[in-house]
Amino acid sequence: MISEFDIIHRYFSRPAPGAVLGVGDDAALIKPAAGVELAISTDMLVSGQHFLADVDPHKLGHKSLAVNLSDMAAMGAKPRWATLSLALPESMVHTGDKWLKAFADGFFELAHAHSVELIGGDTTRGPLNICVTIIGEVAKGKALRRDGARPGDDIWISGHLGDAALALAHVQRRITLEPGEIAACLPVLLTPAARVELGQRLIGLADSAIDISDGLLADLGHILKSSKVAGVIRMNEIACSASMKKYLPQTLAIECLLAGGDDYELCFTAPRETRGGIEILAREQLVPLSRIGRIGEGEGLVVLDAAGKTVTLETKGYDHFRT
Repeated sequence: MISEFDIIHRYFSRPAPGAVLGVGDDAALIKPAAGVELAISTDMLVSGQHFLADVDPHKLGHKSLAVNLSDMAAMGAKPRWATLSLALPESMVHTGDKWLKAFADGFFELAHAHSVELIGGDTTRGPLNICVTIIGEVAKGKALRRDGARPGDDIWISGHLGDAALALAHVQRRITLEPGEIAACLPVLLTPAARVELGQRLIGLADSAIDISDGLLADLGHILKSSKVAGVIRMNEIACSASMKKYLPQTLAIECLLAGGDDYELCFTAPRETRGGIEILAREQLVPLSRIGRIGEGEGLVVLDAAGKTVTLETKGYDHFRT
């Protein structure tokens, strides 16, 4: 049977030249650059809760890091280092060589693309769980935060929303997508792209930001609450794919668009005078950036449809502890 230390050595020990000390000791040692603050985030993915047991391990390796990279993007931080902790079922310890290699390949391919070094972690036996902690750097006092939105700010989103939730609804047999729609939506769910460079470029343009992991309404709500402001958004201004447009205005599609989660796009607010700079940034990044509403005085979030009528949803977003 493969041992804990065999797993670490065989699959997850890689050089980490950007760290003082990487994998192999009781703790890693890192030395931040001068004039920066450290941004640190942790995400856990649980089998049966965040992914299906039979998911492609290569894609799972990608996603386990991507969701953390998205947190760095939301702060405008440059990701530098990560730790990885795995709980593996006993059956996988006995026969999991192929699974572990594919998972590690998916993880390290994305890590290499963003110059992220794995500097430590843990492995243990138990139900399949994946926990990644990521550490990034951002110039002192420049991080994008949830509490920076101001009345008069525009509300923006990156990319298209709802496709990941639509794919999950198909997997759960709550909707039946056409083959072409599955091919377009499923990769968004399984291998999301984190807007890391976009987040860094938004420093100086945006007042606040958050990544959309639990759904637009829930995550924008966090900005509003932290900033002690109100918001109004127009549903018809939210950029979405052809697949999503086909199913709107069905209730399920509206829920996917506004509250589905797993988008890993950015929602940010910015002063009116930065519109031109943001539009230039969208062209340079080849990423749709949509202005969907405004920040105002007060509290709460109002969603309007194309006719100006209020859209009401019982569910605002994903909640781990909701039945």
